[in-house]
Amino acid sequence: MATAEEAFVNVIRSVKSWFDTAEHQQDPSGPVRVDLSRVLSFVFLHVGFLGLIWVGWSPFAVGFAIASYFARMFFITGFYHRYFSHRTFDTSRPMQFLFAVAGNTAVQRGALWWAAQHRHHHAHSDEPEDPHSPVAHGLYWSHMGWLTSQSNFRTRHELIPDLAKYPELRWLDRFDTAVPALYAVGTFLLGFLLNRFVPALGVDGPQMLVWGFFISTAALLHATCLVNSAAHWWGSRPYKTTDQSRNNLWVALVTLGEGWHNNHHHYPASARQGFRWWEIDVTYYMLKAMGAIGLIRKLRPVPAHALTRGRNVHSET
Repeated sequence: MATAEEAFVNVIRSVKSWFDTAEHQQDPSGPVRVDLSRVLSFVFLHVGFLGLIWVGWSPFAVGFAIASYFARMFFITGFYHRYFSHRTFDTSRPMQFLFAVAGNTAVQRGALWWAAQHRHHHAHSDEPEDPHSPVAHGLYWSHMGWLTSQSNFRTRHELIPDLAKYPELRWLDRFDTAVPALYAVGTFLLGFLLNRFVPALGVDGPQMLVWGFFISTAALLHATCLVNSAAHWWGSRPYKTTDQSRNNLWVALVTLGEGWHNNHHHYPASARQGFRWWEIDVTYYMLKAMGAIGLIRKLRPVPAHALTRGRNVHSET
């Protein structure tokens, strides 16, 4: 049993890990336990909703929150997922760094941690080793619980050697609250400046912070987590994958195309997840636009053989 001094040191290290993840690197093979410091970070994010009592709302603040949600959703789906996790297109090293910074504004930790967790998920999808499988661990744990576990905290560099070789990405991953903190401060300053120079908008610093950061970020987090939970539980299965991944239109709409999850698990090497014209994949459309102006290149397509191989005659629901 830990002494009072050891308990105090552990609390200090847990708090410091909010700002420097090297202070709290847990063994991923260790026991699955909830880390109180991680729980508190999610509580803090959601408690920010209470600020509505004091700040109210304005059309501009709500519009900014929606725009912030969709912009940062694209940073997660296009950059964290389709680039860092699956390398479905190429880009330059400076653009790669900008992608990592942009994705970090979504407050879903660093690109290296995100990519390592996702690659591990694909290697063990819906098996006991999968940290966020609703089939193996239940809906609650797959949606949010796994994020609070000590066993899922460490960035597993051995799974991402192609990314871990870049010191700038490792720095961002270690200090993964720096960019979110700057983003939060930026929303407050934007509201402050608009209140001073464009008072007719009816916004101020606290209102923009609550709507542009807290509400938008919490909605973004839960929508992203729906891919882990709902998209392995509800929907159709046009392809016979070894897991329970499913295509879900509603998840696709709120995640800009990530809801075509059975497609993705069938052929994860493609930059496109909506395989057919009617499967709306906004992320892919935006990546195509970026490719057209030269920001990225070599988007991996869905090969013709992948469209027919492994098809289910009758899609399950």
